[in-house]
Amino acid sequence: MFRRRQQIQYKTPEQIRKMRTAGLVVAEVHQAMRESAGPGVTTAELDRIAEQVIRDCGGVPSFKGYDIGNGPYPGSICSSVNEQVVHAIPSEDAVLKDGDLLSVDVGAIVDGWHGDAAITIEIGQVAPELTALREACEAAMWAGIKAAATAKRLGGISAAIEQSVDHSGEYGIVAGFGGHGIGTEMHQDPHILNYGRPGEGPKLRPGMALAIEPMITLGSEETAELADGWTIVTDDGSIAAHVEHTIALCEDGVWVLTAPDGGVEQLGDAVASAARAE
Repeated sequence: MFRRRQQIQYKTPEQIRKMRTAGLVVAEVHQAMRESAGPGVTTAELDRIAEQVIRDCGGVPSFKGYDIGNGPYPGSICSSVNEQVVHAIPSEDAVLKDGDLLSVDVGAIVDGWHGDAAITIEIGQVAPELTALREACEAAMWAGIKAAATAKRLGGISAAIEQSVDHSGEYGIVAGFGGHGIGTEMHQDPHILNYGRPGEGPKLRPGMALAIEPMITLGSEETAELADGWTIVTDDGSIAAHVEHTIALCEDGVWVLTAPDGGVEQLGDAVASAARAE
């Protein structure tokens, strides 16, 4: 199942269908987050809702207990607000307020297979530049996903994301962080930076499952890690946005496993027949 040189896990069509099940659980959580997040709500409350949705759907939270050497992660979601880029821990003290920008990252395991995706949510009435930031981040993600359908190498995805963000000239692409392979583990090879050259990286081929994950800011690309060992913030305090979808490369196109419609609306002819047939 594993290719020694790059340790990329290639999935069968049946395994991709199992990942689709996990992806739809993640989509259910995102819908619950959109409905529940608002002024006065704590990120701890959102975390409880998310875990309940995952378990009610027959899944297990991917994030809860996940350990990269700094202790097990305590939540079922990452709930990053404003200058927090990613990995912020849900808290009773983190009370959302009007004008905040909230990024919610969530993963679910079903039958041993992972789904992973993130959304950025506007809380109440936000400044126009924050709406534009969210939209730019989403556009960059879809640019990367579309590139996955035609690019020869992984760098084609990275380059498409970078080009989408740079088109406006207004945003910083967070340095070092990005997407990843996914399957029977939440994080697998390859690492997918949100900037790069089209000819770089491993060849793209059917059976790969990838999490496409841009993170952009209203300021610097540089970040810092807080004392909790998890939360990543912008170095200059600027607001950040973070979105993500898990996709599978199929023989006939791309299947967005964490999108309810499989990516049909956004991808058009590039979407796999499995998504169109749902």
